[in-house]
Amino acid sequence: WLAQQATHHRLRTNRLSPPFHSSLLLYSSHLPTQAAENSSSSIAISPITVESRHFSPSHSQPSSKGFPRYQLQPPSCIPSSVKSDFFPSSLCFQMASSVISAAASASPSACPVTDLLKGKAKLGSGNVGSLFIKDKGNPFLNSKSCGRITMAVAVNVSRFEAITMAPPDPILGVSEAFKADNDEKKLNLGVGAYRTEELQPYVLDVVKKAENLMLERGENKEYLPIEGLAAFNKATAELLFGADSPVISEQRVATIQGLSGTGSLRLAAVLIERYFPGAKVLISSPTWGNHKNIFNDARVPWSEYRYYDPKTVGLDFEGMIEDIKAAPEGSFVLLHGCAHNPTGIDPTPEQWEKIADVIQEKNHIPFFDVAYQGFASGSLDQDAASVRLFAARGMEIFVAQSYSKNLGLYSERIGAINVVCSSSDTAARVKSQLKRIARPMYSNPPIHGARIVANVVGDPALFGEWKAEMEMMAGRIKGVRQKLYDSLTSKDKSGKDWSFILKQIGMFSFTGLNKNQVTNQSATLILYHKSMNSQ
Repeated sequence: WLAQQATHHRLRTNRLSPPFHSSLLLYSSHLPTQAAENSSSSIAISPITVESRHFSPSHSQPSSKGFPRYQLQPPSCIPSSVKSDFFPSSLCFQMASSVISAAASASPSACPVTDLLKGKAKLGSGNVGSLFIKDKGNPFLNSKSCGRITMAVAVNVSRFEAITMAPPDPILGVSEAFKADNDEKKLNLGVGAYRTEELQPYVLDVVKKAENLMLERGENKEYLPIEGLAAFNKATAELLFGADSPVISEQRVATIQGLSGTGSLRLAAVLIERYFPGAKVLISSPTWGNHKNIFNDARVPWSEYRYYDPKTVGLDFEGMIEDIKAAPEGSFVLLHGCAHNPTGIDPTPEQWEKIADVIQEKNHIPFFDVAYQGFASGSLDQDAASVRLFAARGMEIFVAQSYSKNLGLYSERIGAINVVCSSSDTAARVKSQLKRIARPMYSNPPIHGARIVANVVGDPALFGEWKAEMEMMAGRIKGVRQKLYDSLTSKDKSGKDWSFILKQIGMFSFTGLNKNQVTNQSATLILYHKSMNSQ
């Protein structure tokens, strides 16, 4: 507390610059008289009073040891005959945090009087005699007891004082608020995580079987290579592009395992920053909340292209095309492969063709974020159609993948970054640089989730079960959309067209409600949602 008060005083008076050093003047009562010199009594260093007004730093006169000098003003209890000798005009002392702890914790037996008066006490040991010893004798030995002694103590304030409190994450902060609410009727509509009818996380049966298979095989936990598990990398690339795709057979895809979608996006962002200096990334408005964070931290400039049209609660396709055309040539265009987050609005197949045309014309590089393959429509192939369209045109593309949703492996952090190149030689060089980026970032990826994916995809029986479970989850989400639509149309007499709910796909939906309407719903129905105006 003493250190904190002195720190606040120093900061208020603005006398010291970082790193801040705060000084305290501590008063100890009941100082023994000279007659007690030969007794066994001791004094207690009791921090009774803090008077930082007794000193001020003099930065213009540093000591020979490099410590600041302080002008000390003696308390009135010190005899005038002693002041001139005992309190020199400038006293230099080392600032050490150990002094304050020693002074505050010293017990009545910590500092014998003989040590104090004869100068045997050492600074930092809990004794204070050494603060008052002079080469030519201690004038205090010839003085009467005044009942108080002044001790100068200093502490170093944390070097992290300038670090401010970060704001809560706008998405994950919703979950924290949800967990803190004790109401049984609460609903969390923020984080995109699949739940059962009982609002519990769903662990796929096929995942449990794959894990049991791992136990039966007695597989170890040895480090993976930097690029990850080879069986996983092969499986994930084939799922994305198709096992019979030319980019696979010609070895034109550089694939390395990443830390789910976020980590995979970050690897690509660093690659862009290093090898495409000044290139801008175009991001849809709106987009997943973490996209901007990823590119900001990688120091990659970005701008937005129009996507959501609040008038139609649909896609602003014309605005999207205009913004992509207006972007500098060679820009990266971040696209959601399916089930756009957070709108649930996807381009039609015909619109995807037009988007590909414009990107090719402008020599842009498409960058897909595929987080819901198989989870949106229930079909792995249908949800990968946009990516395969661009790959079939011979375009060089980036694709980040995640298995958090379609296999329910949220906490396993399993995903991949794929870079489709013009040749196998180029792909090999790109892969080497991705590995170079990953090495100092996290060294190598975790193995558990990668083995689950490899086991499920590599076993025909398990693969079939997985597809069936994905169809079930996607179908249930579609059913919830239908129920919501039916309920709204039966109860809403305003004539509003709610059909956009059925046209959207995946876990997310923009409702067209304004901010006040959303806030009212949260207050009356105990809903936790993303803090966006129209969701």
